Amino acid sequence: MDSETPPDEVLDELFATIQDRRETLPADSYTASLFTHEKGKNAVLEKLGEETTETILSAKDGDREELLAESADLVYHLLVLLAMEERDLDDLRVELRDRF
Repeated sequence: MDSETPPDEVLDELFATIQDRRETLPADSYTASLFTHEKGKNAVLEKLGEETTETILSAKDGDREELLAESADLVYHLLVLLAMEERDLDDLRVELRDRF
């Protein structure tokens, strides 16, 4: 992913990268390590809990920059979980669309 990626394509490109890491499991990849962690899915679930708490605290403290950073971490780990569960962004889009 590069800085030339249009903002409306970032999530799709990020998710494609996550899926690639799941398939290729590069040794130096944090994302790949989440797919192979000894705790299994619990490693990602713990990270989701941690990032959720950090997002909440940054919002409570009114730290707008930290809110964005923690929100990005939260979304990233959520996308990893979706990939683990063999779901994708289209599944998420359909679910969101069907709610309104």
